Amino acid sequence: MTAQSGSGGRIRPTGKRRKKPSRRRRATVIGAWTLAGAVVVGGGGLGYAYFKLNGNLKAVDINAALGKNRPGNVDNGSEDILVLGSDSRSGANSAYGADEGTARSDTAMVVHLNKGHKSASVVSIPRDTLITRPDCTSDTTGKTVAGQQRAMFNTAYEVGGPACAVKTVESMSGIRMDHYLEVDFTGFKKLIDELGGVKITTTEAIHDTKSHLNLEPGTHTLDGEQSLGLVRTRKSVGDGSDLGRIQLQQAFIKALMEQARSVGVYSNPKTLFDLADTATKAITTDSDLGSVTQLTGFANGLKGLGSKNVHMVTLPVQYDPADPNRVVPLAESAQQVWTALKQDKAIPASATEKSAGDKGAAGRIVQ
Repeated sequence: MTAQSGSGGRIRPTGKRRKKPSRRRRATVIGAWTLAGAVVVGGGGLGYAYFKLNGNLKAVDINAALGKNRPGNVDNGSEDILVLGSDSRSGANSAYGADEGTARSDTAMVVHLNKGHKSASVVSIPRDTLITRPDCTSDTTGKTVAGQQRAMFNTAYEVGGPACAVKTVESMSGIRMDHYLEVDFTGFKKLIDELGGVKITTTEAIHDTKSHLNLEPGTHTLDGEQSLGLVRTRKSVGDGSDLGRIQLQQAFIKALMEQARSVGVYSNPKTLFDLADTATKAITTDSDLGSVTQLTGFANGLKGLGSKNVHMVTLPVQYDPADPNRVVPLAESAQQVWTALKQDKAIPASATEKSAGDKGAAGRIVQ
């Protein structure tokens, strides 16, 4: 099967059975759990299993959409992946809010896999970060959407879909994204339930009317619905900001990774297939990962990666002086982060010292 692209740089699906990723199906909340989710695809099998899982996958040709005007590949054995979720409320996701006809990237993380894939750095990009968005091609109309200064980061996905989100991140970081992964609300919940829930410990009560989550202090095994509530919680934890919610998401991702490793994924063929079936239905990938064979090769390279080897930070930001509901990147500190990833080095502590992120009480509430 070959990737195809239409006129105007519009994204086309790859493979005979893959339909174009509709915004009505691309609602997600927490992207980086796919580090764990991708692992379960790693032994998808042959025959019936192969064709079923392959038919589940949806892929978009980012390379064809963006062309050659991109940062160069850094050939040092590392990989960079944009993991994205959207806040669409259409279709099966309407239970989480009104469908306004558009989707924005609710969660965005740049996952840097170090050479050898034994460790990783994850940089969360707050959705309300004000950035300079480049010109993009709409993935629905094929028309050019003019760039914008002081645009919220999450509008990139809204106006141009996955390719515009990738282009915006590459413009911000100067780093070429090797892959793209996206997950939806419904698939996220099903994956958690297939895993038997995820165990977390809360140091304070969480009662959030918007995410419908009610947890007392203590240890809990969250099902899919509760897990979704946790990673959507904002107003009831810490200072109520999106920066606090990012801390909750990061803590949950690490717990999810450990759960995926502890349920015997690799030793139980039925467990593996059930999880792989759920995961492949939930994700949209770039075309380079758009088959079971390709995704299996990628996932097998993550088997040695544990949560203790994943360093998570928030892009260094400060609250916008003109609008306290928005944040702006700290240029010098952000550059330290991107330079570390380019050079396949650990992100220095000095890069986040002045940042408003990674400092709130929310990060201490979930363990």
